[in-house]
Amino acid sequence: MPSTLDPAAVRHWCTRALDALRRGREDIDTINVFPVADGDTGSNLCLTLAAADRALRAPEAECRTVAEAMRTAAHGALLGACGNSGTILAQLMRGMAEVYADPDGGGEPSGADLLRRGLRRAADAAYEAVAHPVEGTMLSVARAAADAAAATPGNDGAAVARAARDGARTALAATPGQLAVLARAGVVDAGGRGLLVVLDALAATLSGEEPDPPEPARPPAAPDNPPRPAPEPRHAPRADGEEQPSPAFEVMYLLDADEDAVHRLRGALDGLGDSLVVIGGEGLWNVHVHVDDAGAAVEAGIAAGRPHRVRITHLASAPDRHTAGATPDCAGEPPPERTRAVVAVVRGEGLAGLCEEAGACVVRAPAGGGADEDTLTAAVRGCGAREIVLLPNDPELHATAVRAAERARTHGVRVAVVPTRAAVQGIAALAVHDPGARFDEDVVAMTSAAGATRYGEVAVAAREAWTTAGVCQAGDVLGLVEGDVAVIGDDVAGTASDVLERMLAAGGEMVTLVVGPHAPDGLAARLEAQVRRGHLGVDTVVYEGRAGAGPLLVGVE
Repeated sequence: MPSTLDPAAVRHWCTRALDALRRGREDIDTINVFPVADGDTGSNLCLTLAAADRALRAPEAECRTVAEAMRTAAHGALLGACGNSGTILAQLMRGMAEVYADPDGGGEPSGADLLRRGLRRAADAAYEAVAHPVEGTMLSVARAAADAAAATPGNDGAAVARAARDGARTALAATPGQLAVLARAGVVDAGGRGLLVVLDALAATLSGEEPDPPEPARPPAAPDNPPRPAPEPRHAPRADGEEQPSPAFEVMYLLDADEDAVHRLRGALDGLGDSLVVIGGEGLWNVHVHVDDAGAAVEAGIAAGRPHRVRITHLASAPDRHTAGATPDCAGEPPPERTRAVVAVVRGEGLAGLCEEAGACVVRAPAGGGADEDTLTAAVRGCGAREIVLLPNDPELHATAVRAAERARTHGVRVAVVPTRAAVQGIAALAVHDPGARFDEDVVAMTSAAGATRYGEVAVAAREAWTTAGVCQAGDVLGLVEGDVAVIGDDVAGTASDVLERMLAAGGEMVTLVVGPHAPDGLAARLEAQVRRGHLGVDTVVYEGRAGAGPLLVGVE
């Protein structure tokens, strides 16, 4: 095992940390209570690190030096950062990459001292990115790791990594003493716990030792070291330990802008909300903020430059999400009433997770079939909102959705059906959903976004059949565009490439790829590279389809 980082070690570290985060994701989600108790910190860290891992494994990622590997991983994390914790993790990676790209004295970076300085720059960069740093969080865990690394003598990189991990563990145990909301919940900070997993993977990569067992979700009764006094943040907890009301929306977007414009943007967003984190540089930035006025946050980005990959999540709905199963089991005691909610019908856990992360109430349709009228009616009423937007995500479900909407209206619920024909159209509609807008305006915007999204799919034929592209045999790979078979192929990658090219022939600004668990390794990276080579100005966003998803879903907006 290398005692310091090299390109192969960076890739191994990233993969190892991602695997560990995926194993601990649910546990980390469970203890997520700060800054918003929306139960997604583990998921956001996984999504962010998965983007870094994909970037490192892309065919065009020729990382000959550790500096190139760190820069590639950091750029992937910047593009794929999700949530408050994911954005901070991406900035930590960027901070380390800065040191490896420009070591003092020049030359190829190596040695334990470089790792020490990388960890220090990572912690400093994370503090700089957060508008109002709060102690007892992922930030203080990162700083403690850097402090412990700096105090470790010698040129053994593995020893430095182990010290950083141990320093992070001590700081994590101290977080309940620094944040009252953690103490009351009896948990450690979720983001800090996720960072400890990443540092544990770093130590294991450099030492060859098996990582320590996962940290318990509940902290010890009395930490060995007293915590540093926490400054009073302007947002989040007050001096008396109570929290101010959380804003309604999480807004994230990538932004093309210069540094002066971003400086002005920080001031504008800081006046709109809290949990402001802005990372990036060299013209590309990732912006994260919690606000009550999502439209104003996006407009501030437009004033600063070109925002894209805009994601708006209704935070108020996150803790109270209700999921309808194959039977109408959500018709009991309704949750506290909300003004507006979105009900989305999906197949597969991966797509369900994506829609839930966007704030939707999900109806999981059985494999090979759709939801019935009773199930949809129960889901609409069970959301506990006065206004509902219903996304059937299947042309065959549209009539059923309309009938369910009519039944729900007799109970005083205002319901509109957006005629989404595929899951990627539903994702596009959710991306522009704005509960703060007037109901009719929101429905029009969602309908427009769905209608502007062409959809495709790559699937495997189960049996011999006639198709619009000819006769297929069982095991053939089918490429569908707008529901019709356009390509019959013999491998997923080639068929996916053909489908994507056909869909982009009519133009587009954004490609959405939902990659299933059984897709070939590197498929998303190859398709992203195809878009970059042949279609300038087109952005690509990749989601993991996870269990129940087919090889590939494609959306082109």
